[in-house]
Amino acid sequence: MKNNYILIDFENVQPKNLEILNGHTFTLIVFVGAGQKNVPFEFAAALQNLGTNANYQKISGSGSNALDFHIAFYVGELAAKDPNGYLHIISRDKGFDPLIHHLRERKIHALRSSDLSEIPFVRISNAKSLTEKIEAIVASLRSRGTSRPRKVKTLANTVNALFMKTLNETELSSIVAELESLGHISVNDQSISYGPSIMGH
Repeated sequence: MKNNYILIDFENVQPKNLEILNGHTFTLIVFVGAGQKNVPFEFAAALQNLGTNANYQKISGSGSNALDFHIAFYVGELAAKDPNGYLHIISRDKGFDPLIHHLRERKIHALRSSDLSEIPFVRISNAKSLTEKIEAIVASLRSRGTSRPRKVKTLANTVNALFMKTLNETELSSIVAELESLGHISVNDQSISYGPSIMGH
């Protein structure tokens, strides 16, 4: 089981749905800018309910992109400490995307999401319909960079692992077929290539 690290750019996004993380295993760091004097009570209470795996990182210096550079530093530090972990930056700031792309090229799992509900492991746990499952799988595959499955069987095993091995072979086959019919993957003699929705082109 990979460790999930969630880094929230609180200057950019103030989540109102922290409770959707309940029941999951993760480390959460909320980066608060020097100019942010107050954190809303509801957010502070929800963060406290998440226990010891959630904490604040207050940035002392101000200036353009000061908080973003701090997040980038922590991302690098976490990637060095736990190269197999998943790094999730919660921000609407697309300035993080070149860093995410670079991390993926280095085979480090990383993803920027604008809301906690978009994090793959959260989406997967909430996915009920086939459409929701497909969206969650695509998000997870996108975050894997170059370390995506190359064979149909490996992909099926990866998908089943995402869903805590709760899917039977029929469900797995229908998910793989749906991924192909929607153009997310192409299958050629059991080998898989990925479409733009996953490759990020």
